[in-house]
Amino acid sequence: MWHSVMIDWRTSSYTHYEENACVEVGATRDLIGVRDTKQAGIPAHARPVLVFTRRAFRAFVEGLKAG
Repeated sequence: MWHSVMIDWRTSSYTHYEENACVEVGATRDLIGVRDTKQAGIPAHARPVLVFTRRAFRAFVEGLKAG
């Protein structure tokens, strides 16, 4: 469901291809979705998507930056 609701899926700037750690980020007006690019072969309806509010996503990214 989220794959068709979220728009503008793009590869995250935090992606590290050499470490096989690739994620895509999509959005709605109020939510941010994160999915694993390695699962592109799985039908969209079956691929897991982490969904955050925009506020929670900001906190998540800040936590990543802080280590």
